[in-house]
Amino acid sequence: MADLIQIQDLKKNFHVGTGRVLKAIDGVSFSIREGETFGLVGESGCGKTTTGRVLVRLYQPSGGKIVYKGKDTSTLSKDESKEFCRDVQMIFQDPYASLNPRMSVEDIVAEGLDIHMKLTRAARRAAVHELLELVGLNKEHAGRFPHEFSGGQRQRIGIARALASKPRFLICDEPISALDVSIQAQIVNLLMRIQKELGLTYLFIAHDLSMVKYISDRVGVMYLGSLVEVADSKDLYANPMHPYTRALLSAIPIPDPDLEATRQREKLQGEIPSPINAPPGCKFSKRCPHVMDVCTKVMPEMIELAPGHTCACHLYTKK
Repeated sequence: MADLIQIQDLKKNFHVGTGRVLKAIDGVSFSIREGETFGLVGESGCGKTTTGRVLVRLYQPSGGKIVYKGKDTSTLSKDESKEFCRDVQMIFQDPYASLNPRMSVEDIVAEGLDIHMKLTRAARRAAVHELLELVGLNKEHAGRFPHEFSGGQRQRIGIARALASKPRFLICDEPISALDVSIQAQIVNLLMRIQKELGLTYLFIAHDLSMVKYISDRVGVMYLGSLVEVADSKDLYANPMHPYTRALLSAIPIPDPDLEATRQREKLQGEIPSPINAPPGCKFSKRCPHVMDVCTKVMPEMIELAPGHTCACHLYTKK
């Protein structure tokens, strides 16, 4: 499969006053193949959501390139930019905050149709009804307002809105984290069904590692604005290389009380450093149980340890 989107040395800085700079994304590079789901995981504050917002152009990058279908998005013409906005859509984390409470469901879902398709009123309404049915809602819901729905239903409305412009690439920003556990599987299964039916490509951002394993073809692990490991989903979970990845995976609970009580966890010490004042060298060095002298001085480079499995750690580069 060809790459649909390539992220090359992407950076996003926020100036937080008194000359200080918060490096939310610090040199991230990865690609997403057409038709696949790329999972992006890491602790809160690692830069996952910021990465998604930069890709959808809600934030302008501070450095690096985003190449979509072979074209640098910073050099797109007006018509090409409109096509990019139609092709790349986002499902937001909070279904309560992402929907305008003063707009009906029909108007919320139809925003993309109004911008990109200019349909007649009858065709617009028919298209909205079709989108609602696609995500498991009824056409009767079109006249209601967001406060009349449950959290899971609101997220379905958000998915319908994202699908209205007939996109090729969906950024799913923790789309299940604000939902009840009983509803999470329904939304994930809905996303997988829609992907299969419409041939979509996903960037799935989450911190629920078990769910990421279920839905993703490949997974990237972020720490403090940088990628530390990228691999096929099965390979990453079976053979994690980076100490941070191993610690994350060891925190996943096992639904067997006997195994859960006896297994050894890789516990991390200390707190996540501030992205305003990250430590020199490897950003994980302050918490890593395998830290060496070189880790505190030199930033490790991403190297391929197995086909399709890359990792940034001095454990594999030392001589």
